[in-house]
Amino acid sequence: MPIYEYVCTDCDSKFEKIRPVSCATEPAPCPTCQKDAERVLSRFSCFTTDDSGMMAPVGGDACSSCSASSCDSCNM
Repeated sequence: MPIYEYVCTDCDSKFEKIRPVSCATEPAPCPTCQKDAERVLSRFSCFTTDDSGMMAPVGGDACSSCSASSCDSCNM
């Protein structure tokens, strides 16, 4: 079963819930205030290693648009 992310608009709580795909569009009860929370789009990143053994993002070079002065902030 997939893990879905939710945000409660009542108390701003963010949480994850494992649910069947058939329940994907249904609201989930907030574990903090028990109000219905809406599902939000999950953000993620995926990394692999390049030919030299260095960590590289899958699907493009995220570093080209990065404004950080050091890779320490994103563990690259």
